[in-house]
Amino acid sequence: MTRDEWIASFAAETGVQRPSLQEISELLDLAGVAAHASERTAAPLACWIAGRSDLPLAELLAAAERVGASAPRAGDGESG
Repeated sequence: MTRDEWIASFAAETGVQRPSLQEISELLDLAGVAAHASERTAAPLACWIAGRSDLPLAELLAAAERVGASAPRAGDGESG
């Protein structure tokens, strides 16, 4: 089963309209920002937050990029 087939089936099963190709692209961009700025597990959680938000995907991506830009980078002298 392809990604798009799985998403279409999951959307139908849950009674939600499946995302458009543009929405898929924007969601994957959002997930990528979250995963690269933090741990990989931030990606699905960021998408869950996006799904609960009333903000457009473009604004959510911009917010994720701001959060990612403000995160300390490895080797910046931050101790954890």
